[in-house]
Amino acid sequence: MGIAIEIKNLSTGYKARGGNSPVSTGLNAELQGSEMVCLLGANGAGKSTLLRTLAGFQPSLGGEVEVMGQNVKRYSSKELSQIISVVLTDNSGIRNMTAWEVVAMGRSPYTGFWGRLGEKDKKIVDKCIGWVGIEDLALRKMQTLSDGERQKVMIAKAIAQETPIIFLDEPTAFLDYPSKIQMMLLLHRLSKALKKTVFMSTHDLEHALQVADRVWLLDGRHGLTTGLPEDLSLDGSIEKYFANDGMMFDRKSCSFSIGYETARTVVVEGNEDTLEYILCAKALVRNGIKPVRSIKDEQDASRDVAVRVPGDGTFRLVERGLETIKVNKIEHLLHTIVPTITKYQISAIREAADMNQYE
Repeated sequence: MGIAIEIKNLSTGYKARGGNSPVSTGLNAELQGSEMVCLLGANGAGKSTLLRTLAGFQPSLGGEVEVMGQNVKRYSSKELSQIISVVLTDNSGIRNMTAWEVVAMGRSPYTGFWGRLGEKDKKIVDKCIGWVGIEDLALRKMQTLSDGERQKVMIAKAIAQETPIIFLDEPTAFLDYPSKIQMMLLLHRLSKALKKTVFMSTHDLEHALQVADRVWLLDGRHGLTTGLPEDLSLDGSIEKYFANDGMMFDRKSCSFSIGYETARTVVVEGNEDTLEYILCAKALVRNGIKPVRSIKDEQDASRDVAVRVPGDGTFRLVERGLETIKVNKIEHLLHTIVPTITKYQISAIREAADMNQYE
């Protein structure tokens, strides 16, 4: 399968009597077959509007959307339902139907006027329910399910529709962390094993950069940029779209971390490749303390206090060259180190100013 969807100079938005309200303009990109593609962007970037436009749910304000080599406007609703299946975030309106019955609705493009399911249709429904892992929900009414459970049902319905293209708008929004990972991996496997084009908008930035074959970056300032996560990491595009004062992007791991401000610096001794050292340094940074290898690394590093991580499961506080505390938990170290550093800082200030309390 080659190009599944191509957009040419596309403008999305809403038509109104007083004039059009554009959301995104001048978009050009391709969706390849057998790929899982994640659409990433901040709130209000126009992700849902773009997805609905590509699915034919709302008209474009300009440009073209070609689906399987043909303009999307030339397809009938029935024809499009056999090419694109769509999962939206709002599925709360479905009531008094079992999960199995909802998944079975995915077969409606193929069941004819009366909507009767054949044995093949029933087997497909059961298989899709098994793939998504909701066998225990099959006979429950939709209104009794949680938001995350309903979302899984709707994803199973889209898979049961057996279309070459699947669109999903925030499919993992209501899922717990393990379910998010499982769902992303399932969608990726589907794209490969069944040669489907999976296109999903998501706020799960970290997961998307790990799982997606390709990502689309969208916002009003920079427009649309597409490519492999690794290529967009190399050329700085991901940082351009998402990095800010509170976030730091690591190009090597293609992942984000929180950028903390530090007010103190302390020497941490030990093997910096060990898990104990890495986690100890992480906890110190979160508490405003920057770890360094030696006082030469930082001019303001405390010369009176250091942390020693020997790699034997202990964490030790060193004051003026002498070990004063030995603990087995980082938590206990933190309770001690901040007051200790502060004590020596105040002492150093007093000595420098030749000033003692109550002189």
